[in-house]
Amino acid sequence: MTTQDSLYVLRGKHIVLGITGGIAAYKSAILLRLLIKAGAEVQVVMTPAGKQMITPATMASLSGKPVVSEFFAANTGEWHSHVDLGLWADVMIVAPATACTIGKMAAGVADNMLVTTYLSAKEHVMIAPAMDLDMWAHPSTQRNIATLRADGVEIIEPGSGELASHLVGKGRMAEPEEIAARIAAYFRRKQSMKGRHILVTAGPTFEDIDPVRFIGNYSSGKMGFAIAAECAARGAEVTLVSGPVSLATPAGVKRIDVRSAREMLEACQSVWLAADTAVMAAAVADYRPAHPADRKIKREREGDIVIELIKNPDIAAALGSAKRKGQLLMGFALETDTETANALDKMRRKNLDMIVLNSLRDPEAGFMKDTNKVSVIRADGARTDYDAKLKTEVAADIADCLEYPVD
Repeated sequence: MTTQDSLYVLRGKHIVLGITGGIAAYKSAILLRLLIKAGAEVQVVMTPAGKQMITPATMASLSGKPVVSEFFAANTGEWHSHVDLGLWADVMIVAPATACTIGKMAAGVADNMLVTTYLSAKEHVMIAPAMDLDMWAHPSTQRNIATLRADGVEIIEPGSGELASHLVGKGRMAEPEEIAARIAAYFRRKQSMKGRHILVTAGPTFEDIDPVRFIGNYSSGKMGFAIAAECAARGAEVTLVSGPVSLATPAGVKRIDVRSAREMLEACQSVWLAADTAVMAAAVADYRPAHPADRKIKREREGDIVIELIKNPDIAAALGSAKRKGQLLMGFALETDTETANALDKMRRKNLDMIVLNSLRDPEAGFMKDTNKVSVIRADGARTDYDAKLKTEVAADIADCLEYPVD
């Protein structure tokens, strides 16, 4: 059970508590009381169906604030600004979250105050689903849950037990104490990397053959960008050195765009001087054309073309050779055969502290995918194997390893 002392990080935090039309809404009063006692300021937002399950008067009495439910106040006609609520909130939690509301959130159906507030939320959003076991297991619900996860929403999984239908199975909303603890954990995690400066590389490098052609690879940059976003969310100062990708810069991240391996090396060396950690997630081209043409090579020219390739600088090895005491260097190994042996050899040769191993033979890993399956191997031989999951979730696992580099 959660003690009130463990919720100290909630003091002064602004929390939007969304309540939907599930029978578990009675637990929301207990959750609200826990948050208020911890010193949080809570604004309750209810769907019309939610008001049928627990009265707004009850929630207003506990929160000390009028409940927001309609777009316009009934008596004055005053507009309730979902935009202002989204800016005000440090976190938004929807508990209970019914299948209906989950579907609306996933699809962006903004037909009530709760969903419009969700769409305006600038900070972290969490949901605690509650529904019958068949509804929870239904493919449409699971698709919507997967969509919300991919959008960065934290899912507090329902528990198993007797449900309102008197059936027994998974679908019960998590207990208020667990939900409060998860909210507190989010705020603790948000500051867990405060004071650290982390360098992350991402994406491919392009090595020019001529002004219109290049040697590159299939890297989308998704893994590196997810790592940068996760570290920034934990309070770190993050510098992202990115090859050519079409991804938006994560919030709170300083971005340096480069094209070639030599440009990436120069950028990384300048950042590494002040950083304490580096995560080398970019897929850097090993070779580049020795003599790139200054004009487009025409197809009409006679004979075949032979392109001489020369080695690019090894960025991870360069940082490893310049590593100072106290700096932490993590590399990546994408292998097709003898994966573990190759990863261990790479870690030794480049003076890495940890290496993230993934294999192209795994259908849920590799380039241009939203999922990845990795193993993290440390220099002391400790190894952690993770299940396949979204790259945003893999990024959280990797950030945990950066926080706690030794088991």
